[in-house]
Amino acid sequence: MMKIPFSPPYVDEDVIKEVIDTLNSGWITTGPRVKALEDLICEYTGCKAALGVNSWTSGAMLFMKWMGIGPGDEVIVPAYTYSATALAVLNIGATPVMVDCGDGFGISVDGIRKAITAKTKAIMPVDIGGWPCDYDAINALVEEKEIKSQFVPSSSFQKQLGRITVISDAAHSIGALYKGKRSGSLCDVTIFSFHAVKNVTTAEGGAVCFNLPKGFDHEECYRLLRRFALNGQTKDAFTKTTGGSWRYDIVEQGMKCNLPDLNAAVGLVQLRKYDDLLRQRKEIFEFYERAFSKRDWAILPYGKTENRESSYHLYALRFKGLTESQRDELIDLITPTGVSVNVHFVPMPMLSFFKESGYKIDHFPRAFDQYQNVITLPIYPGLTNDQLNYIVESIEASYYKLTGKTKAVGL
Repeated sequence: MMKIPFSPPYVDEDVIKEVIDTLNSGWITTGPRVKALEDLICEYTGCKAALGVNSWTSGAMLFMKWMGIGPGDEVIVPAYTYSATALAVLNIGATPVMVDCGDGFGISVDGIRKAITAKTKAIMPVDIGGWPCDYDAINALVEEKEIKSQFVPSSSFQKQLGRITVISDAAHSIGALYKGKRSGSLCDVTIFSFHAVKNVTTAEGGAVCFNLPKGFDHEECYRLLRRFALNGQTKDAFTKTTGGSWRYDIVEQGMKCNLPDLNAAVGLVQLRKYDDLLRQRKEIFEFYERAFSKRDWAILPYGKTENRESSYHLYALRFKGLTESQRDELIDLITPTGVSVNVHFVPMPMLSFFKESGYKIDHFPRAFDQYQNVITLPIYPGLTNDQLNYIVESIEASYYKLTGKTKAVGL
């Protein structure tokens, strides 16, 4: 029996060397390696400015609070996502308004339209598994005359933008493509996660990427948000140690969300070689695609179409006709084979906190339909063909054992 973990972090000798060099440099908190990572993110994604932060959640909270979202405001989010998407909204005092799935796991654009009110300050689509949402449709929606006429700005940022802000929850999608553009440059603001299980990791961390319309000074936005991420302090610690006056001031009620150099060192190495890491993920995704496309009971996730390509962060395989309890039984059968699988995600209205807050899964039937029969498979650099064959065989054998069906001869 093989033992195949679900998603171990990618750490090679280059990562270890960079971390050791950082430790030996005498500077481990926010400094030159963070700036180098921010610059590399801009180069890779095409965004106009990027700020390293210590998690996706803190980055989302930081940006929304900085742009003036707070109590009484609404942010539209999908019901089908990890809880951090809505919790970031709640943690700044605003209200998450949940919308059902549209095509696949992504948020319904028609659902977004119906959810917009005069209180709506932002829309936060989520690229589940690395598959980009329909950003052209969402960006066009917020520019519609009727939609813009409802918008009530409550800060100078919102007034300058003059409409609802589109914030991409791109926790899964660094490297994804939408109509020739990379995730990070598809809407006003994109927030990446660099958590341990993500395609690019800094152990914990993330980045807020700006791609605002003409009229915004992106360098100034970066400077102001960077200050806001450091308690509203006018001079960071690295600057104070590199000459000039030590004196600083606190000019606003900021937050503490900065990314340390020690973390950035890991991400720097990974992003430098990300083309190869992404290629390996794609090859594994396509291996699964070839294997399961032969099965009439399998519903395959999107990988690549004419206008979109995934970052291949997750392989979310669905099973036709399985109920939630049968899916759970299937996982119980797969687990003893040594193959670790997962479920991404339990829709937020099914979680106790959100249920107790008044959200009802009955209002999101497509989200429940996607969730009840899905499992996510291991997909990461380093998996061998022998391991992939074993994963496929273990899943198929478990499915046939569960359902009592027989594998077709020759397949």
